[in-house]
Amino acid sequence: MPIHEYRCACGRRFEGLLRRTDSPDPACPGCGAAAHRIPSAAALSGQADPGPSREQMPQTWRGTYCGDREYVTGLRRRWERRAELEQRHPELAGDTRPVHAHEGRFHGAPLRSGDPLPAEPGHRHAEGT
Repeated sequence: MPIHEYRCACGRRFEGLLRRTDSPDPACPGCGAAAHRIPSAAALSGQADPGPSREQMPQTWRGTYCGDREYVTGLRRRWERRAELEQRHPELAGDTRPVHAHEGRFHGAPLRSGDPLPAEPGHRHAEGT
């Protein structure tokens, strides 16, 4: 059964299932007046993939399959497309500040330029001394 979109004079839009295309248009569920079929908007089944972000790209030699030429060439092309997209849409770039520390306690949240250095866990100074 096809789904059709309708609009009433009161401005309400709604969808209706019809068994046949020659069925009469249904009444508006809001005001009860006759509704008229309108063209359906194009349905998009997905969205464009912006490609991997800087953080999602391989960061190690092993991540590039030990520098496999074909893999690295493909990565370079994907990164160039992503960089062009980020130039047009800066909101996709994310945090571009340099990372100063990313291991140990900074594994989950890297230390970037401008971030305050957090106190080490378990390292407390005595009060008043």
